[in-house]
Amino acid sequence: MKKLKFLFIFLISVTSCKAQEKPTEFSAAALNDAFINLDGSNTTFKAILEANKGNTIVIDIWASWCSDCIKGMPKVKALQKEFGKVTYIFLSLDKTQDAWKKGIEKYNIKGQHYYMQSGWKGAFGEFVQLDWIPRYMVVDNHGKIKLFKAIEADDKQIRQIL
Repeated sequence: MKKLKFLFIFLISVTSCKAQEKPTEFSAAALNDAFINLDGSNTTFKAILEANKGNTIVIDIWASWCSDCIKGMPKVKALQKEFGKVTYIFLSLDKTQDAWKKGIEKYNIKGQHYYMQSGWKGAFGEFVQLDWIPRYMVVDNHGKIKLFKAIEADDKQIRQIL
């Protein structure tokens, strides 16, 4: 009887839980989080999106010290070759700006580059529930998040959206 009661409670709790919905818009805090351009100037994520208004965007959150990020770069480059009209934005979690810039050059990464000065636990990192890198997101040409989370650049959902 105890097993049946447990099973009943378990089934009720599973079926009554609403799956967590993935956001389609960035929070105000994420939009206002500060990033650093390659020239050393500050910008916000909102300004990055506004500069790319009307474009489909693939966001790649990475770091030069991250072996999985580096292993994924050929897949990113394949995406860039296949979907050349898409904007590619790389957000770095490197420990220093110098390491970030050296990583871009070393791995010949083409796209727009920004340093996440607030890191993993900043407003942007918290909003995207950052728990692993590389992390890929897709934002449509209206600024809506179409893919909230992928950890492989060859994820079939990325290609379907693009």
